Amino acid sequence: MANYLDFEKPLAEIEGKAEELRAMARENPGMDVEAEAKALDKKADALLKDLYAKLTPWRKCQVARHPERPHCKDYIEALFTEYTPLAGDRNFADDHAVMGGLARFNDEPVMVIGHEKGHDTSSRIDRNFGMARPEGYRKAVRLMDMADRFGLPVVTLIDTPGAYPGKGAEERGQSEAIARSTEKCLKIGVPLVTVIIGEGGSGGAVAFATANRVAMLEHSVYSVISPEGCASILWKDAEKMREAAEALRLTAQDLYQLGVCDRIIREPKGGAHRDRAAVLSSVGEAIATMLKELGGTKRGELVQARRAKFLNMGAKGLAA
Repeated sequence: MANYLDFEKPLAEIEGKAEELRAMARENPGMDVEAEAKALDKKADALLKDLYAKLTPWRKCQVARHPERPHCKDYIEALFTEYTPLAGDRNFADDHAVMGGLARFNDEPVMVIGHEKGHDTSSRIDRNFGMARPEGYRKAVRLMDMADRFGLPVVTLIDTPGAYPGKGAEERGQSEAIARSTEKCLKIGVPLVTVIIGEGGSGGAVAFATANRVAMLEHSVYSVISPEGCASILWKDAEKMREAAEALRLTAQDLYQLGVCDRIIREPKGGAHRDRAAVLSSVGEAIATMLKELGGTKRGELVQARRAKFLNMGAKGLAA
């Protein structure tokens, strides 16, 4: 059964009617409903196109969080071969919200790291809904350090509402772990490319995304705070998340204009969840292009360019 978002309810009604007609025809072979069902399909297709042509920032947040949207595990399984997961921070535990390991991309060795939200209730609880604890960031630091020592490009896949803010995480040094991960991103002398595949929330995302190249899926979001969190702080009312989403400028289109995002990867009509194979292929092509752009660049130049990229963000606005 399809999972529809709130703003897709009119679409759900039309597609539901078309399916009902076809179900009736299956039960009664003599019925000819295909012409009527096709007319409904055409109407639904036009409505889908119209809905996604003018998504508000809040609706883009909803699409980015869609439960059927491909997650990190899906991209790794589809785009990488010989994936060998590496676990734990060698200090406290293995954080299942962060997955990563050695793999081959287009038959070239790489290190891939990403947030994994899970796909059902059990896996979401196990993965802590993609919210990493300190040991997750320390695992990422360990993997990036290994990639740097062996000269392997690093690919990161971002999909997190933010780092886990629980008491235990804070006691184990959540802020320090995020800072160390961000620092490691800035220091490694190998190509580092990032794709925001869903949500990019706060420092929990930046810790993996301080990269030479940052790409975003068309309906993904990337922000210093969630719209609900922003609304709670500014207006003491989480229901003002729509206004907050507008103000945060968290869409891929806004961030491309601001220079935070280097490229936008188009999604299938209706979002990544409606054609998983197509979006997996598009992300693979984008990763290949970004790695090719950085190929042959010297270690010092990669580090310097990455550092300059982030230091220069917002410089035009300050000068003005």
